[in-house]
Amino acid sequence: MAKKAVAAAAAIAAAAIVLSGCSAGGANDPENTIDGEVKGEITVLTNRTDRVDDGTFETYAKEFNKKYPDVKVKFEGVDDYDNAMKTRLNGDKYGDVLAIPAQVKPGQYDQFFEPLGKTSDFAEKYRWTEKATSGGEQFGIVTAGSANGILYNKAVFEKAGVTELPKTEDEWLAAMKKVKQSTDAVPLYTNYKDGWPLGQYNGSIGAITNDVNGGVSMAENDAPWTEGGEKGTDIYALDSLMYDTVAAGLTESDPLSTDWEGSKTQIAEGKIGAMILGSWAVIQMKQAAEKVGANPDDIGYMAWPSNIDGKQYAVTDGDYALAVSKHSKSKAAAWAWIQWFVEESGYAENEGMINTVKDADAPSYLTDLQDAGVELISPALAPEGKESLQKDIANDAGIDLFGQVYRQKLIDIARGAADGDKDSYFAELNKKWGAAAEKNAE
Repeated sequence: MAKKAVAAAAAIAAAAIVLSGCSAGGANDPENTIDGEVKGEITVLTNRTDRVDDGTFETYAKEFNKKYPDVKVKFEGVDDYDNAMKTRLNGDKYGDVLAIPAQVKPGQYDQFFEPLGKTSDFAEKYRWTEKATSGGEQFGIVTAGSANGILYNKAVFEKAGVTELPKTEDEWLAAMKKVKQSTDAVPLYTNYKDGWPLGQYNGSIGAITNDVNGGVSMAENDAPWTEGGEKGTDIYALDSLMYDTVAAGLTESDPLSTDWEGSKTQIAEGKIGAMILGSWAVIQMKQAAEKVGANPDDIGYMAWPSNIDGKQYAVTDGDYALAVSKHSKSKAAAWAWIQWFVEESGYAENEGMINTVKDADAPSYLTDLQDAGVELISPALAPEGKESLQKDIANDAGIDLFGQVYRQKLIDIARGAADGDKDSYFAELNKKWGAAAEKNAE
């Protein structure tokens, strides 16, 4: 998860990626396989520019070299990762190891990445194999994962008199009103200006309806921004909560001036009540608390305020998946790096994330969720031929589902800075989505 603003993410997410595979530079060498000798030089491209800049990845490389001394590892942090990689994938200069960009469709994987083996074999050991599979072949391994829900400051909630975490939207709005009335904190901080946090809500698709096929269900619904119904209405609940919270005046007064880096300190100091982010953010807020002398234990994590017969659910999902470039001249070294990084580096633990390896220990915040009776669910492998259906429909509809523009407009309407209301905007989204769904069903 990139931790920086993505200025052009909306335009990229709304347009289907058009890429052409080039002749693989190293793939013509029959000895250059992932099962070959682990040696050579590899360049690792990463969205985690922060971990390149602070030297963390160099530390990992030194540990890696204790096991594989004949490999030289270099890192390149890529700002605005998905946007930048869209261009680079049209050539052959995209490193040896890279995170699979969000816009690359499963059917395109074999143009750019080296197949690693049968997905059925990988699924026995690793979580979230569905994020990097096509045609039964695995093309990448997820770095680490997160639960999805809402980050909050326990001390702010306690001061506001919120004694039980909300399980419905009405209870959520009541809790946010208490925060506004009884504290100086901003109840919910949107991170509107930075934009990319607005795409974080999608991680909870499936949690509202307890649907492990939430993405496919949404794709197969011609009007998902509709309350109730049998399937695919998670997106209605997610966007409705945001709209209603903003409309009630329970977010920052000027969304155009929000600041992601500053928000870490603000929630740590109790100046913000809650933010909608994946649980990967927990450790960052705790670290921010330590820097300013606040209590890191005040940072809590809760499930989305929804339930089915009193039962709450939280979706766990993987971050980017690491793949081996088809153009790599050191494929065995690249593959060795991916396996070592996921299994032995300690990256997941250091970042407070869920380890991709199924039998690894879970982070403490998952224990908190489970102690609260929240059931953790993971997305199921999409049926063959439907792996990219949700993205395809979103692209054809011109809705940057994983970007920021449509939700920024949602917030603007809710705060009175744009024309319309919730019903009219949801009707507009449904019309676009329905037309695109019909097109993709042909």
